[in-house]
Parts: sequence; C-alpha cells; structure tokens
Amino acid sequence: MFDAIRPAHAPADHPKVKMGRVGILLANLGTPDDYSYWPMRRYLNEFLSDRRVIDYPAWKWQPILQAIILTKRPFSSGAAYKSIWNHDKGESPLMTITKDQTAKLRAAMQDRYGDKVMVDFCMRYGNPSTKSKVRQMVAEGCDRILFFPLYPQYAGATTATANDQFFRALMDEAWQPASRTVPAYFDEPAYIDALAQSVERAYAAMETRPDVLVCSYHGMPERYLMQGDPYHCQCAKTSRLLKERLGWADDQLVTTFQSRFGPEEWLKPYTVDHVAELARQGKKNIAVIAPAFSADCIETLEEINEEIRESFEEAGGETFTYIPCLNDEDAHIAALGKVVEDNLKGWLD
Repeated sequence: MFDAIRPAHAPADHPKVKMGRVGILLANLGTPDDYSYWPMRRYLNEFLSDRRVIDYPAWKWQPILQAIILTKRPFSSGAAYKSIWNHDKGESPLMTITKDQTAKLRAAMQDRYGDKVMVDFCMRYGNPSTKSKVRQMVAEGCDRILFFPLYPQYAGATTATANDQFFRALMDEAWQPASRTVPAYFDEPAYIDALAQSVERAYAAMETRPDVLVCSYHGMPERYLMQGDPYHCQCAKTSRLLKERLGWADDQLVTTFQSRFGPEEWLKPYTVDHVAELARQGKKNIAVIAPAFSADCIETLEEINEEIRESFEEAGGETFTYIPCLNDEDAHIAALGKVVEDNLKGWLD
C-alpha cells in the first residue's frame, strides 16, 4: 500500500497525499441491484435514458419511456433476471463474473507490477458506479488511470458511453489523473485464440458435431452503422479471424445479431430468426457463441439459452449448444492482461 507523502518541493505545511500508482479500471455494462420492480425500474431508466443507447429527442422519447415502457418492462425484465439470478450471492451473474475477472486480473497485474498498480471494476449503469471507483482510485494514490471497457468490438452504445461516463467522473476531480482508454480489441490474437479454445473444448465434449457455429453479437440499429459506427465491421472481422484460427470452411460459421429493441431495422440477420431458418434448411445441430460479451449476462443466459434456443427447437432443430462467454477462463484473463500491458507502455514497462 502506498503511503501518503509530501510532494517534492512543497512547503513543510503542505498536506501529505498519496501518488505514484496506476489504476486499471475495468468497466462493464451494469446490472440491477435486484430483480424486483423498483431496482429494475431504476436500472432500466438509467440505461434507456442514455442518448448513446436511444438517441431519439428527449421530448419524444421520455414520455414514452416514463409512461409506458417503465411501467411494464420492469416486470418482464425482472422475471428474466430472476430466472438467471445468483441467489446464493444475491447478485446477477454479470456481477459475479466481473468480480471474478477482476480478482484474477488483479493477481496477474500485481505479479507483474507489484503494488504500483490498483485493479478494480465499475459499471456504466448501476453499481459500483464509475464515479465512485474513479474517486476511490484517486484517493488511493492513482495519478494515472487506464480505463478498460470490456467490449471487444467498439460501439457507441457500449464503449463510447462507458468512456463518456469515465470522462464525466474526471470532471469532478480537483486533481485529475492522467488517463488513457483502451481501444477495441476485436482482432487481438490472444482474444481470438481464447475464443477458439472455448469452441474447441465445447466441440470435443459433444457427441454430435454441430452443423454450424452461430456467432451471435448484440445488435444495433442499421442507422448507427450508416452514421459511421464501426461495430458491424469489427464483428465481421472477429468472426473471420475465429473461423481462420479454427481452420474451418466458410459455411461452418455464420454471423448474426440479437436483442432488437424498438421499431427500427437493426443489423441483420437476426439471430432469433436465423437459427429457425437453419433448422428449416436441415441444420438440425447448431452451437451458438457470443463473442461481443466478455461475461455471461441476461443477453446470453436468458435470451440465447432460452428464447433463441426455443426458436430453433420450434422450427425443428434438435441439438442446440450454447458455448459460454470467456468469463474468467485463464486464457481470457491472459488476453485481457496482454491488452492491459500493451496500453500501459510508457507508464509501466
């Protein structure tokens, strides 16, 4: 632990301060504190009020959100969260997994850098807030912070809004730490290799080899792509690199998008529709992986493993295998550590 010291050349009566550490702050989307109505409503209100997520004018969107969506959706979303909740720890799986990832990365970074680094995590929506963790890091002597949104592919509604919140937190600091943000790591070889290893392990354990691997990414409105968001292109490259690393033919892997919301056209093909079409085409055995998610969450555990599975089976599909996110697997932690080390150059070498 770094002790407080008096800055060099400061007068004798200058207060002692902690300094000299580097903070590594991981960031994920967030989670409600509970699946009951009011915690769900608070969480959904914060999430769906984010202009990076829903960019309709506030005068048009907020009345719909407050009067219609937030009166009904907390019940349905709460039921979905309840079905996957970690009841033993009283938290969502995303929270449990993010804590485990942070603990493992902290151990790896401290093995490498000792007490020069402080590793922690925050959530864009809900708790622990970005602001509270930035404040804590500064108080613990971090005069440099590496902010790491845990999204392999960049999107305005994920990476950018996480960075926005980090920058807002810095605005409240009297003495701002020097700061860096980690760019998307969609083509990082160690990340691609970790994905491939997870597929190879899953396939080795199956009695029947899947006819196709569906790479299901979180969707976004097509309009965002037309406005310059690189997400779609980065997803496509991740899929291509994964296919090449596995040594597969083109027809053994497909890219799809899930989680539509609202009336607009979103990136296609839609996972929920495409898996049904695969079943109708005679692809009776499929596996699904979610390369855009660093940790299993409501979109993977409930949407993929329940709703999308149901769509496939109702269309005549027989074997549906969900391959979990990389979570706190050692290969994933090593990949995240490689990204961190690359982005610490010049600060810690």
